[in-house]
Amino acid sequence: MNVRAALLVTLLAVAGALPAVAQGFAGMGSEAEGFATPTPEPQFSFPADHAAHPAYRIEWWYLTANMRGPDGTAYGLQWTLFRSALAPYSTQDWDSPQIWFGNAAVTSANAHYTSERFARGGTGQAGVTAAPFNAWIDEWHMRGDSFDALQLRAAGPEFSYDVSLQAKGPLVFHGADGYSVKSQQGQASYYYSQPFFELTGTLTLPEGDIAVTGTAWLDREWSSQPLAADQTGWDWFSISFEEGQKLMGFRLRQADGSYYTSGTWILRDGTTTALQNGSFDATPLAISDVDGRQVPTNWQVRVPAYGVDIKVSAVNPKAWMDMAVPYWEGPVQVSGSHSGKGYLEMTGYE
Repeated sequence: MNVRAALLVTLLAVAGALPAVAQGFAGMGSEAEGFATPTPEPQFSFPADHAAHPAYRIEWWYLTANMRGPDGTAYGLQWTLFRSALAPYSTQDWDSPQIWFGNAAVTSANAHYTSERFARGGTGQAGVTAAPFNAWIDEWHMRGDSFDALQLRAAGPEFSYDVSLQAKGPLVFHGADGYSVKSQQGQASYYYSQPFFELTGTLTLPEGDIAVTGTAWLDREWSSQPLAADQTGWDWFSISFEEGQKLMGFRLRQADGSYYTSGTWILRDGTTTALQNGSFDATPLAISDVDGRQVPTNWQVRVPAYGVDIKVSAVNPKAWMDMAVPYWEGPVQVSGSHSGKGYLEMTGYE
């Protein structure tokens, strides 16, 4: 469950497409009359489902990567493309109701660089095609002959990257075969990932070009009303363990102080087990002052069913995304019962 949708819904609110009083975090709990809604027992069709779903209000293509340079320095990379619809119809003309939003970042222990892009539908400035796969906004792109082998490029005022991604495992589906429930009331999304990318390429930072290698995790998700009205933000983790297992987990914070949680335990071969509400636990251990905001940047994460009891620590506690909707996101290191690395995203810490 990611902030990408929140960014897009904010654009809807600015355009007057949402009621003045938003429901849920960034309006994501607001009604979506006329739009399609996810239903249980989804029937995915590939490669078509790698492309856009304009009948749904909110959608994203979201990639994070953990990398190292030749000297062992750790870097994180983020690339996202969001689509949102102002109205429940589709056209390729200039009256298209689609809005597109791009987001890119590079993070190290001592630096955090970000950039963002906006586009409207019907102009060719942004979009997604399935075969060959191409997701783009302006000159930023993620594309390849198939979803398993991609080239990723983006640039901001102080950074750029050009990296290759090669899948070494299958797609994985979250929740019940890709139907991911987000609340006790039943709000949901369609949600799958490719968490098995190996990465090679080049970062360009103020100090020059840096050859990098690492691993990447790509999320695909779409919905129309993914949150309940009383959900105020979330904490989302994607973790790759040195032993080969992977973990996706999130907790959605509710106005009464309780949490709704969900997750997926992923084996080396891509076999998954859904973690039902309450099976994934994340507790803040340390709070950082991030530009005047109190943000938890060290966590204890437990999944008792798999013996997981780990400390998740931000590589750079100052990785604040000062964008249209500000939030925290950056690479993390993992220690404890298991060792590894991953990414953490946190919203609603204003």
